Amino acid sequence: MKAVINTLLGLCVCVLVYICYASVMGPIKFESEKKIRDKQVIARLIDIRKAQQEFRMRNDGKYTASFDTLINFVKTQKIPFVMKEGILSDKQLEDGMTEKKAMSLINKAKKTGNWSEVKAAGLEHFTRDTMWVAVMDTIFSKGFNADSLQYVPFGEGAKFEMATKSSNTKSGAPIYLLEVKTPYETYLKGLDKQEIANLKDIENKLGKYPGLMVGSLDTPNNNAGNWE
Repeated sequence: MKAVINTLLGLCVCVLVYICYASVMGPIKFESEKKIRDKQVIARLIDIRKAQQEFRMRNDGKYTASFDTLINFVKTQKIPFVMKEGILSDKQLEDGMTEKKAMSLINKAKKTGNWSEVKAAGLEHFTRDTMWVAVMDTIFSKGFNADSLQYVPFGEGAKFEMATKSSNTKSGAPIYLLEVKTPYETYLKGLDKQEIANLKDIENKLGKYPGLMVGSLDTPNNNAGNWE
């Protein structure tokens, strides 16, 4: 009988030790895994932001709320890239020369074949050539998969929530806003549910979005991420 009691006591001690261990290590493991997932989700949000910024520059300052449109833009559009050779000297600048005037003289010489003005201005080695480069090759690394932009890492196929909004300032100037986000429960799926609930509760009490996001439809913030 005594042996049985000792065995039971031993088992109880083991259970208590495990419970204590789990109570300490559980949150640590959760936070460690959360950091790994946060990093990948943030990287994807930054990629979306980069693509939207390029899209905006070629669409009158407007963003798109459609991933199909954004992905097609990344895959097919080209953006100008200026190849520069030579700079204006202090003397040229003091004499009123500007890059615009310099290129005007050079373009005129190309049409007429008369390079005397270019030589007189000391612009023989001054060039500004515009090349059109694919968006994909300009803002993303080699091998980037544009189709992945819409999907939340660890989200099991879930897509980011993306929305746009336009309004006007008091002076009447247009304001275009962008918001891209995903909640904790989407990309932390499979981790401790209570830890996720605790995390959401804290963010809600602080009046913050319970997840990761860039931009805001409520306040212009230059598309900052809520982790920045």
